[in-house]
Amino acid sequence: MEQRIAKAMAELESVQAAVARAEERLARAFATVRSRDRAVEVTVGAGGELTGLKFLDNKYRSMNAAQLAASVMEAVGRGRAQMAREVMDTFAPLTSPSAEVPELRGVDVDWDRIFGSALSGEAGGRYGRRGGDRLRDEIHEDTDDMRTRGRGRS
Repeated sequence: MEQRIAKAMAELESVQAAVARAEERLARAFATVRSRDRAVEVTVGAGGELTGLKFLDNKYRSMNAAQLAASVMEAVGRGRAQMAREVMDTFAPLTSPSAEVPELRGVDVDWDRIFGSALSGEAGGRYGRRGGDRLRDEIHEDTDDMRTRGRGRS
């Protein structure tokens, strides 16, 4: 029994060290992504936070507000999805059962609850529709609403 407890304690210490290494690595991680139209470049941190935004080659000057907003949101969504994948990959070994101590089953993680809409940024992926598409739909709907409201006042 003492041997099993010692083995479990050693495994627990190993997992704690792995978590610390993963957190340290992710503290420095970021993704830099360009929008598909190459008008916007964003940098996103491991927590999904926007840490940088650049408008490239003055392309924004020829875009209307809805197009520019859609480009920014699309790039941010893709950056968040990329960082979510990196976080998931980093912690994946900790979600597996222990080979040494079968009683340690690994951590069950609800990635959808943690990352929410960031996972919907997966283009054609297993997490559903891209967040940028949803935004484009909403921007289009807002534009239609504005036109309708404008006509009603004339």
